[in-house]
Amino acid sequence: MSDSSRDSARSVVYAVVASTFFVGFGGGVVFPILPNLGEVLGISAFMVGVILSANRWTRLFANAPAGVLVDRIGTRTPFVAGLAIEGAATAGYVVAITSTVPEFWFVLARILWGVGSALVFATAYTITADTSEADSRGTSMGIVRAGITFGFPAGMVLGGIVSEVYSNVAAFVLAASFAGLASVIAYVIVPETHVDSPDSSVRPWDVETTLPALTIGLVNFGLYFAYFGVLFSTLVLYLEAESMTLAVEVARIGIEYGEQGTSGLLMAVSALSGAVFTISGGKISDSVGARVPVLLAFLVTSCAGFAVLTVAHSLAIVVAGCTLIGAGQGGVGGPLTALLADLTPEDRMGRAMGTNNVFGDVGGALGPLISLPFADAIGFDVLYALSAVIPLLAGVVLVVGIYTYTGSLSPTVDESAV
Repeated sequence: MSDSSRDSARSVVYAVVASTFFVGFGGGVVFPILPNLGEVLGISAFMVGVILSANRWTRLFANAPAGVLVDRIGTRTPFVAGLAIEGAATAGYVVAITSTVPEFWFVLARILWGVGSALVFATAYTITADTSEADSRGTSMGIVRAGITFGFPAGMVLGGIVSEVYSNVAAFVLAASFAGLASVIAYVIVPETHVDSPDSSVRPWDVETTLPALTIGLVNFGLYFAYFGVLFSTLVLYLEAESMTLAVEVARIGIEYGEQGTSGLLMAVSALSGAVFTISGGKISDSVGARVPVLLAFLVTSCAGFAVLTVAHSLAIVVAGCTLIGAGQGGVGGPLTALLADLTPEDRMGRAMGTNNVFGDVGGALGPLISLPFADAIGFDVLYALSAVIPLLAGVVLVVGIYTYTGSLSPTVDESAV
């Protein structure tokens, strides 16, 4: 690849990063607010779980078609459309929280978000795979994933603080504004990278079911179940149960955040840790020339984070646990998607990402439905202890699947590239 081509590829990746960063605000804002809707709006715990997981259940059905669409018509149109849909969904939260039937509008908004994010995730990583080479793919995937991840904690911080200082409505309006900006950036800058003309030979039912796609998808399932499905869905309730909040001294004025504000800051710490290690994890896998050892190291890190939460008796220890979990989740992200791209023909990358996203969203959707009632009945310590086992099981699945497909426990990047 020539220097000019590399510069062009980098500019496309950075445009994708900017777009996904700003739209990530919408996803981040809701997490400090939605788990507490039962107290704020009188919505049942089960219904809160439905609202939290509605976008992932929607994506469960939208991911595979989104991947097929990418391989059929290209990346640009689905990417821009997906960002615009997410912006509309974020605006829907404002309608929901001021409505007399907030459950209906929140579920509808989360369904729309699911459709939009299915298109964004399938296209963002496919664009990156199209514009990168094997020896730098981990770094590029890490940068894009970090863009998504950085937007998420920024939204969580603002969501928690703005909702505490002003109102939940103000937080949702702010998120919708940034989501609208994301679609404008994508429309102006991001070009088509995947197909020259629509390919009618790609059928709607042509889903990727190869061993690499299924193996990496199962790893993604475990990570999303533990991280988004368990940690992010229960943290605000855990802090409330343990009576942990954050007091900050600003300009000699004491400010104490409630559970929403504190959970937003903690989730932001976790997500920021993930963003940092997303970039470094991908870069390390490029430098080492192998993805599997790096993936296993970060899966163990995630396990350690959940183990720390089971013995946390102070806010400082909770911060440490959330940081470790974020580092593990983030460190896996870049190498995992890079490994999928290494093992997948370019013309099937959209479908492979669709399959990967399906598994992730099954985990993310099951998590709140299971973890919220489970924590209420059994307790948070047991829930987090069981969650610590999930990354270890994901590591076993990864090693077995990759060895079966490649004949090596740790194939090099060159051996993996198709």
